Amino acid sequence: MNMNAEEKDKIYRFLFDKANIRGEIASLTDVWKTMQSHHNYPEIIRQYLGEGVAAAVLLSATLKFEGSLTIQASGDGALTLMVIECRNDFGVRGVAKYQQSLVDEMLNGLPDETDLKTLLGDGTLIITIEQFKTKERYQGIVALEGNSMADFLEAYLERSEQLETRIFLASDENSVGGLLLQQLPGQNEDDDSWERVTHLANTIKTDELLELRAKEILHRLYHEEDVRLFDSESIYFKCSCTRDKVTNMLRSISQQEASAIIKEQGNISVDCEFCGKIYQFDEIDIAGIYSKNSQPSDLSTKH
Repeated sequence: MNMNAEEKDKIYRFLFDKANIRGEIASLTDVWKTMQSHHNYPEIIRQYLGEGVAAAVLLSATLKFEGSLTIQASGDGALTLMVIECRNDFGVRGVAKYQQSLVDEMLNGLPDETDLKTLLGDGTLIITIEQFKTKERYQGIVALEGNSMADFLEAYLERSEQLETRIFLASDENSVGGLLLQQLPGQNEDDDSWERVTHLANTIKTDELLELRAKEILHRLYHEEDVRLFDSESIYFKCSCTRDKVTNMLRSISQQEASAIIKEQGNISVDCEFCGKIYQFDEIDIAGIYSKNSQPSDLSTKH
């Protein structure tokens, strides 16, 4: 049975009552379509970005404070950069950058080998966790291990948290889905619960992750287990771009460079790659940016 409107864009947490194992199931539909609305991604890029979005939502459920988790995968291949940010309240955004000619060449030459690692080439995975109130940031950087986003993250989590984790991701044009399982501390050595639970999870199919409701997925996999499913939480599209942030970015170039652009184009136009919002700055704005006494808030009002 497919999800109805009330079950779209949700994340569910669940626990195994007789095992030290927790889990999450995430599904995005309308939010995923919004994220695509400002881009025309090739199918293969869209697929892997969608998987990354599902992964970021699943991982952000572990945040115990007001903050965000960002997954950044970059490399020297056809897919040069993928960035997904998710807040603790499941506001999410994401974007991918790629070289179209290399994507076309790769798909024509290696149609059966276009996994995420192949698209990225040699690169790194960066996980950034930011706490909004204290401005504290934690960042982990590792090489890309495996072939998929799930592989990358499982290897990262095993190193950083020393907790066994399995992640299953799926994506198409209309929706993305994800399942996360994690073994909690305190598992007895003679307890085979983790092996049993992950063995059953390995049978999940892509279309099931995309189409089935959380309750149906759990019944399909674990109808013989004691599983406690918690209430869902909503996922929404959230872009954190602001005029102040763009203003600070413009301060990184010289006033002479900014003035030259104004002279040539009439204004400076900056597009947010995540949401498509356009910020424009004219000669008066630029003069204010480089004024010694100016602050970002001074430029928040249009003249």
